[in-house]
Amino acid sequence: MRCGRVLMLAVVLAGVSGPAGAQSGTRPVAVIELFTSQGCSSCPPADRLLGELAKNASLITLSLSVDYWDHLGWKDSLASPRHTKRQWAYSRSQGTSGVYTPQAIINGVVGVVGSDRKEIEAAIARTRDGAMTVPVRLALDGDAITVSVADGNSGAAPADLWLCGVTRSASVEIRRGENRGRNITYVNVGRHWAKVGTWSGKSATWSVPASTIAVPGVDSVIAILQRGSDDKPGPILGAAAAMMH
Repeated sequence: MRCGRVLMLAVVLAGVSGPAGAQSGTRPVAVIELFTSQGCSSCPPADRLLGELAKNASLITLSLSVDYWDHLGWKDSLASPRHTKRQWAYSRSQGTSGVYTPQAIINGVVGVVGSDRKEIEAAIARTRDGAMTVPVRLALDGDAITVSVADGNSGAAPADLWLCGVTRSASVEIRRGENRGRNITYVNVGRHWAKVGTWSGKSATWSVPASTIAVPGVDSVIAILQRGSDDKPGPILGAAAAMMH
């Protein structure tokens, strides 16, 4: 069964190699957010593809499990209502009528089928000029996470700086639902988000305790500089990733 589009009125939202591919210090060309679900039989090919893309040092990848397919017989053990909310926010930003899995959002601006490598590659090429233009550096020093953002085009500001705590690899045995009997490995699983600050267009540095995103299972961190708002996200201007341990 293909887990297709969910109409806006039909859903009530519930209140590998290095981390995420690109390493801190490597200038990434794209952030790929895969909205996926353990309860959707169309998602495993997309999950495998994300694992392949995560090996590319020029890409930052995130697996974001949603909870709106939990009624199909299996409660997604990695899902977060926040990921569902984020996918709907992208839908509003891009003027689409609903959400579906698997969906890949490229650089915060283009949504494509998450299992289609050609569509993902084309979306990366289309968004290169308007996204990922601001250098972001991420460093871990003891119990502190430090993020430095360079000067940028004044027209790009303001933009919010986010940290996402990530589990580099999580294998899940699915015992019910559409994927019953499968053991699926998810890479770069988003676990916890925290807003660090707002970038004004001038170079700036933020430092926060690692505990800000260090929920159980988190072993890496991704920094994302993104225009728009939490309710209506825009282009991702820059990003970086680093292992915590």
